[in-house]
Amino acid sequence: MNSLLKFRKPLSSSFISSSWQRFSSTLNYVFKEKKEATSFIHSTAIVHSNAVIGQGVSVGPFCTIGSSAKLGNGCRLHPSSHIFGNTELGNHCILMTGAVVGDDIPGRTVIGCNNIIGHHAVVGIKCQDMKYKLGDECFLHIGDNNEIREFTSIHRSSKSCDRTVIGDNNLIMGSCHIAHDCKIGNNNIFANTTLLAGHVIVEDYVHTGGATVVHQFCHIGSFSFLGGGSVVSQDVPKYMMVSGDRAELRGLNLEGLRRCGFQVTEIKSLRTAYRKIFMPRETNSMGFDERLSEVIWAVFLLYVLCSSPFAILSLKTVAEYATSDNGAVLESIARIFTTTAAFRALYSLIYAHIHNVIEAAIVLTYVT
Repeated sequence: MNSLLKFRKPLSSSFISSSWQRFSSTLNYVFKEKKEATSFIHSTAIVHSNAVIGQGVSVGPFCTIGSSAKLGNGCRLHPSSHIFGNTELGNHCILMTGAVVGDDIPGRTVIGCNNIIGHHAVVGIKCQDMKYKLGDECFLHIGDNNEIREFTSIHRSSKSCDRTVIGDNNLIMGSCHIAHDCKIGNNNIFANTTLLAGHVIVEDYVHTGGATVVHQFCHIGSFSFLGGGSVVSQDVPKYMMVSGDRAELRGLNLEGLRRCGFQVTEIKSLRTAYRKIFMPRETNSMGFDERLSEVIWAVFLLYVLCSSPFAILSLKTVAEYATSDNGAVLESIARIFTTTAAFRALYSLIYAHIHNVIEAAIVLTYVT
């Protein structure tokens, strides 16, 4: 035995070190996993026994969680934040101090993952629409990765057949208001005290300046910019910049388009369409519908002849104006086709297919 011990080599220090590192890392992983899986609920918090609490949830002092609430994994409720009614929070949501989410009325509030609800923000409560009938169901759906800052208010829908919707990756700064039945897209930035009345539609990549007010039922197109202090009472076309009390067009949102990755050729195409439709040079120029139809006709011919990127982009732009709720519709353009000498001869061949061509152009365009 002594001889065996004599010939046995001692373990190298590097081997011992690497083994200890592997063991310690495994131990840390186990403790971390256990920590994440363990929820913490402060003794002063009021959590209903029927509430569904995920793993790794932290509930601070003086918080309230109602009976129908459902919290995903890793949610954090800072002191004096509250969740009421039929409310569902996705994973890793954060409620700052004083935040209130949900309401004890029929309906539901659904909030996705990785959202931050700021200090004293009120999200998913009853709307302020006089048409709302007590007892009707109302809904609010919010996507993922939104930051809703302090003192913001977001209301549920006014009817059971509708819902207030907010998409993903939006920054809603302090003291903003999003009223009932609004539809908000993705990647928008609302500066402080932006106020959206009921039924407003905001598409994607919209930026508002501070103290912007939007009238109910207005439609704000993608990549547009609303100047600070603006009062918007009409639809805002895509790619445009507006400002002023009763906001007016101020040109293309050039800086916003560049930041969103638009190429120089794309911006030039949009500028050409904008000037043709909104900035006619002639003193006695045609009406808006006539200018719109002229651009559609010119781009249609260009599209048919060569399917150039300019034609596709321009056709998409003017088609959005032509099919908007408050703009010139295809039927009015068709009437212009029939009464304009240049269009009359080809109207019977073209109008039956123009809507399909517009749809194809929109699908084919490389501008999203």
